[in-house]
Amino acid sequence: TNPAFKEVLSRIESHEDCRNLPMISFLILPMQRVTRLPLLMDTICQKTPKDSAKYENCKQALKEVSKVCSQVIKLFLYHTLFSIFKKFSNFEGLQCDFLALQPFPLVSSSRWLVKRGELTAYVEDTGLFSKRTSKQQVYFFLFNDVLIITKKK
Repeated sequence: TNPAFKEVLSRIESHEDCRNLPMISFLILPMQRVTRLPLLMDTICQKTPKDSAKYENCKQALKEVSKVCSQVIKLFLYHTLFSIFKKFSNFEGLQCDFLALQPFPLVSSSRWLVKRGELTAYVEDTGLFSKRTSKQQVYFFLFNDVLIITKKK
């Protein structure tokens, strides 16, 4: 919401060192690197001779790197859930009548975000003598086990 921040961010993103990439791409980059480590380690294991003394160390390193990568992904997904929950809890620009009426445990270790985005919903109002259809912009959060539809305030 700060115009000065937006202006500085725009200037930084357009700098040649950033190659016109948005800031979000730099925030996601470390996550992408972590998820590539098991692939790299697996390739190293495949190139290491099986009769070599280093092969067992390589397999152990692959196991540990995979474990760390899995934990990082879980933490990232949990953080994503928590930030969405915080938006609902504080009603930061989102209106979700269901959550206001009934407590809902959004943050759960067995729940993850599949997709989110903006949609156009067609709402049908049926009156006594008329039928009217209107369009509404809604924002949805699709999790593995629940769909939440909200309206921006």
